[in-house]
Amino acid sequence: MRKKHLALALAATMTASSLGGVSVFASEEHGPSSEAAPAWEAYDARIEEIKKETDLEKREALMHEAEDELMNTWAIIPLYYYNDVYMQKTDVENIYANRFGFKYFGFAKAPDNKLSVQIASEPNKLDPALNTTVDGGALAILSFAGLYKYDAEGKLVSDLAENCEISEDGLTYTFTLKDGVKWSDGEELNAEDVAYSWNRLVTPETGADYFYLADGIARKDDGTLDVEASEDGKTFTVHLNAPCAYFLDLCAFPAFYPVPQQSVEAAKDAETNPGAWCTEAGFVTSGPMTCTEWKHNESMTYEKNPNYYNADEVSLDKIQFMLSADDTAVWNAYEDGSLQFSDTIPTDMMETAKERDDFHKFSTLGTYYAGFNVNSDLFKGKTVQQAADMRKAINLLIDRQYIVDTIAQADQEVANTFVPAGMADGNGGEFRTNDDAYTYPVEDAKGYFDPEAYDENLEEARKLLEGAGYEFDENGMLSADTPINMVYLTNDSEGNVKIGESIQQDLNALGISVTVETREWSVFLDERKQGKFDFCREGWLADYDDPINMLEMWQTESGNNDMQFGR
Repeated sequence: MRKKHLALALAATMTASSLGGVSVFASEEHGPSSEAAPAWEAYDARIEEIKKETDLEKREALMHEAEDELMNTWAIIPLYYYNDVYMQKTDVENIYANRFGFKYFGFAKAPDNKLSVQIASEPNKLDPALNTTVDGGALAILSFAGLYKYDAEGKLVSDLAENCEISEDGLTYTFTLKDGVKWSDGEELNAEDVAYSWNRLVTPETGADYFYLADGIARKDDGTLDVEASEDGKTFTVHLNAPCAYFLDLCAFPAFYPVPQQSVEAAKDAETNPGAWCTEAGFVTSGPMTCTEWKHNESMTYEKNPNYYNADEVSLDKIQFMLSADDTAVWNAYEDGSLQFSDTIPTDMMETAKERDDFHKFSTLGTYYAGFNVNSDLFKGKTVQQAADMRKAINLLIDRQYIVDTIAQADQEVANTFVPAGMADGNGGEFRTNDDAYTYPVEDAKGYFDPEAYDENLEEARKLLEGAGYEFDENGMLSADTPINMVYLTNDSEGNVKIGESIQQDLNALGISVTVETREWSVFLDERKQGKFDFCREGWLADYDDPINMLEMWQTESGNNDMQFGR
């Protein structure tokens, strides 16, 4: 899931021959949409194979192959692995976050039972099925409930589900819902609502970017999910294609939260705008709180939902959200007491903030990176190999340690792979740890290149660009006859802009010209999704602890395939 604040990208170093015999380069028979873009059918097929593979050792090997193939395109440029930082007043308690970046405000305790919070600017989508941002996910968790959730220790616990029975073969899950579960308008919430919502997630008309998360669920002859609600609405049954170790994690993910069918379908413009039902305050919810006021681009007010099944555990009467991407304004509001929680810390205040008792930091499973649109005109006239070499050269020029030390400043780990540090391998170990079965191309760095070898990387970058048809003058800079000019697209928060400017300076070491352009958050998300960029800032926090989550998002049809692979 995308992270809005400080972070960027990594990259890798290897040739097609090092990918276990799998080439990502286009052929005459199966050419991609752009002559310089990598063919992507093999990658799509490998991801599908991973989803069906039950041999955990073979599955891990396939995931390493998929990451190799992804990184060999050099369209993904990881910069560092996320730490999450925020400020929280010392008299506020019970706010917690998990490794996937979600923050839980519903059970917070604060003076006078009121809480003032900033987590982002205007949210892009509040419909749980349509949201792809971390800030939107936090609001979904506040407004809605799922079958499962994460507790303050980061453990999966039941939410709407009273219990779950799993068949011996791991293919059938039967959930029994709690008694008396209701929507915020007092109407019953039952298994039919869950079945409707899960099928809505995968319906093309919904346009959910996360539809692919349901690929592991079997399908009926009519194409709908093989799920069923009992006649009394008490039980919900799911049939899988293959055992899935992280299936209950999916049940805790907002995209799978039930939504109220009547409200969804009754909304004006519902047929053309599936999320229209929750674009203003007052929409029906099922979680701890409900949105009662929304001043767009200014503030949102949430109040306690008396029909929430666990309302007795909710002590807050009201949460006020400040909607802003102005880091300085947010900091000032926090300092003068207008805010009790801030998810934004200005770059120039980070060192000061880290020394205070109200500063919080925790590790998350995610990667801040930059990415290239593989169909960009930047690569026009190049072969697939030359385009990949261009991107690899740019990757090698970026000083990640400088970004971590001077901009992010939260002791992040420099990244040289896309799958983040600390992620499990699905086979009892850690994915990024070299072992007898797999060794990254740069063994000591446990990644695809050595980010500390700056002089060597600079020289390699120059050679790669020469091989791609670029000429250099006597000073080792790009010749005026073969310039490289590109636009780096980012949203307008301070940290992301500064990272873009740092990349701009790094690439200038060889005379590459980068213009940093900013967009308001929702506009940025839309342009990135549509591929209206050469080079852009990206960030991904895992939705669950398995590498497939970092790899399946790059399938051709995925709604999160911003790099436009296969298109």
